[in-house]
This record gives sequence, C-alpha cells and structure tokens, in this order.
Amino acid sequence: MAYTGSPVIANDLLFRPEHSIIVQSLRANLGHVTNGDGFGIGWYGTGADETPALYKSAHPAWNDENLREIASNIRTPLLFAHVRASTGTPIERSNCHPFRHGRWLWMHNGSLANFEVVKRDLRMAVDPALYPEIIGSTDTETLFYLALTFGLTEDPPTAVARAVGLVEDVGRRHGVEYPVHMTVATTDGETMWVFRYSSEKATSSLYYSNDAEQVRRLYPDLEVLDQLGPDTRFVVSEPLRDLPGAWTEVPEASWALVRGGENHIHPFQPSSP
Repeated sequence: MAYTGSPVIANDLLFRPEHSIIVQSLRANLGHVTNGDGFGIGWYGTGADETPALYKSAHPAWNDENLREIASNIRTPLLFAHVRASTGTPIERSNCHPFRHGRWLWMHNGSLANFEVVKRDLRMAVDPALYPEIIGSTDTETLFYLALTFGLTEDPPTAVARAVGLVEDVGRRHGVEYPVHMTVATTDGETMWVFRYSSEKATSSLYYSNDAEQVRRLYPDLEVLDQLGPDTRFVVSEPLRDLPGAWTEVPEASWALVRGGENHIHPFQPSSP
C-alpha cells in the first residue's frame, strides 16, 4: 500500500480500513496467501529535504504491538507499507520492504524466477559504487539497485525498463522461461511511480484510488471519506474497502505516475540495456 496526499496519522492508513494492509498480512483476498514473513513501513516528514524513515520487522504485521504504538504518532504526507511472503530468501529484517537509497523508497510484489541461479550475474551488473549498500539477499533489493544503476533517480520509467530487460536477458540465458513477475512502487518523496508487468503476462493485481471528490459523491454518507483531501491517492495490491467506483485497476504491462492527486498511465516495455 502507498499513500500520498494531505498529512495523516499512519494508524488511520494501516489499521482503520476494512481490508487494511494489516488484515491483508493475515488473509489476502486476491493474492490467496498469508503475508506473515515480516513487514515494513517507510514515510516522509514535512521537511523538504528529509530522508524517509523506516520501521521494519521480521515478525508478522498483525502481531506487532510496536507498529501500532508508533503508527499513532506518525503524521505523514506519503507512506509506503508492505507485508511480506518470502519467495525463498531468509525471514529477517534486512529482507523486508521497503528498501531505501537516499530519498528513494522501493517495494515489490512478485519474484525474479530462479533467483538463486541468476543472482550472481544480476548483482555483478550493479554499479560498483552502489554495490556496498546492498545488505539483504532478496531479488527485490537486487532489482532496486539495478534500477538505480540504470538511472532511477533521473528517469524512473526508463531505468526500470532497462533493469527488467536485463533480468529477462539473463534469465533466458539460464533457461528461465518467465524471468520477471512484478508490481513495483517507488518514490522520491514527491512523486510515485508504479509498475505492473510479468514476462508471462499474468501479473499480480494492482489498483489506484480514483479522485476523492468523485468517490465522495458516490458515497456521501461514508464519513471516513471526509478526511481525504483533494490530492489523495492510494496505490494498493488489493482495494482497502469494497467500494465500486472507488478503484481502478492498473493495466497489465503498464506504469503510472502518481502526483498531486493526478495519475497518468503509460505502456511498459522492457528494454535490453
């Protein structure tokens, strides 16, 4: 789950929705999986140059009293939250999302297929100046640093396309038929970019919220909507509440820019770097 908009208390984003990210850690309706292998949140303060803060744990999100404690004391205009189901790498804090580099945050659902086979080739392609910053063992962190290597901080769509193109090239050289399965969200604290793509064209679900004023007109008696400013946007793997007309699915093989209550969707095509 990602939120951008007027500053709000993190507890309202993480715990109050009917199908919150915390509920999804125990039972994901669309993913049909328990996401109990750790969690993480990343958030920005109101200062223009602040580095985002992280709170991550290898414990299940539904069973972490410290998360509930701090969430009541965080007020933020942009929050990333992720609950993890390991695809084979160890259950430890360093492998929990979101990942951070400077002002940038990154999180990912899905996997790089046969990662243990392609891991060496992929990591050797990371910029040597960035390589020492990799502290975990996941495919997600590797994909993040490949995107940084290819210019994420200057041109996110091109950088992610090149990173995914490299993963597909390397994977297929190793006999992997469908190397990439991903929904990705990344941000510099002001703009969010989200991506939905898989090599087999069968990607996990991804949605963004529609205009808050439009949703309020659809549901005038739903008081919780009164707290949302006009520039509010959510990006979620599963809708936080069953409200027809409130959510739009991000199309397969596409990326979206989300900023200031706006969202612009474009086709996504990997490119060999």
